Amino acid sequence: MFVLKIVIAMDSFKGSLSSIEAGNAVCSGILRVYPEAKINVLPLADGGEGTVEALTLGLGGELQSIEVTGPIAGQKVTARYGILRDKKTAIIEMAAAAGLTLLPPEKRNPLYTTTYGVGEILRDAIHKGCRHFIIGIGGSATNDGGLGMLQALGWQMLDSSGEAVSHNALGLERLAVIDDSTVLPKLKECTFRIACDVTNPLLGTDGCSAVFGPQKGAPPNKIPLMDKWLQHYAELAKEKYPQANPQAPGAGAAGGLGFAFLTFTQAALESGIDIVMRETRLEEQIAAADMVITGEGRLDGQTIMGKAPIGAARIAKKYGKPVIAFSGCIAPEARLCNDHGIDAYFPILRQVTTLSQALESTNAQQNMTDTVEQVFRLIKIAPNM
Repeated sequence: MFVLKIVIAMDSFKGSLSSIEAGNAVCSGILRVYPEAKINVLPLADGGEGTVEALTLGLGGELQSIEVTGPIAGQKVTARYGILRDKKTAIIEMAAAAGLTLLPPEKRNPLYTTTYGVGEILRDAIHKGCRHFIIGIGGSATNDGGLGMLQALGWQMLDSSGEAVSHNALGLERLAVIDDSTVLPKLKECTFRIACDVTNPLLGTDGCSAVFGPQKGAPPNKIPLMDKWLQHYAELAKEKYPQANPQAPGAGAAGGLGFAFLTFTQAALESGIDIVMRETRLEEQIAAADMVITGEGRLDGQTIMGKAPIGAARIAKKYGKPVIAFSGCIAPEARLCNDHGIDAYFPILRQVTTLSQALESTNAQQNMTDTVEQVFRLIKIAPNM
């Protein structure tokens, strides 16, 4: 008897369903029609929000909670990160400690925000035995060049008087000495895969200060100064670390955090979706499947710009597999997805509702399962039509 083999790889429906929750809801709908189907639900993310939960839970790891410094020094936040089953690999989103969404609009100013909490998360994971790190660096509130993170890991960042500078971009203004004599020793054993889809350099008109500073609340008259401070920081770093390259693609990611990882650690910047697909062995699973189901909260013109569902669809088409997508809502330009590997897509909303009702997890799961069931009922009778 023929058994239908399906891979489900759903991105999270932000504010509603995690990647695995969305995938399990799809699975339930399929099993109503094909109870004998062999279904593999895999986590999917693109390195941004939701990556920690998707990879950690999807790969059988454990979530950790830790109180760390938030975007503003002196203010604490509770951040979550994941440790995979091997106990050696940690999954981290820098935005959990230094994200723009952690601050109300009136407090957003990258002169004062810090990545110190990111370093505290890393330090905690290292103490727990982790030596390999997958880190998403999207959504930052910072422009400190990773200064705060480095200070949390033991670098002494000193002014001309030998005093420690502040943990934020203003600290870069006074920075005169980079001293690595007290860096956490086990950091030498660590490797970092940085999920980064930004190619901006650290400095100049395409650098982090000029491009992303305004989005983070930087006063216009301070942007040239922030760029100047980062240039001085890069020059100091190059004296000690010859590989420092402020013009490297991605060095300007997360307010210069990309530069810090590339310069001070054993790090490589990679596409977020590519990291996730390799970790989950998605290609191997798709190659053995008959069909692929994917989707995200909203399908629109941005979906084709390297978003997770298109990554899954790209692999599926490499092996000639049909792809169906399900989404909370669909914009008119989502039809572009049909030219990028998604054969058909369906919204799951089944009646007029408020946004809050649509986002409620129980409602979203029910809508997903019911919609998927009806699509697969059509698939089942299609050969006889």
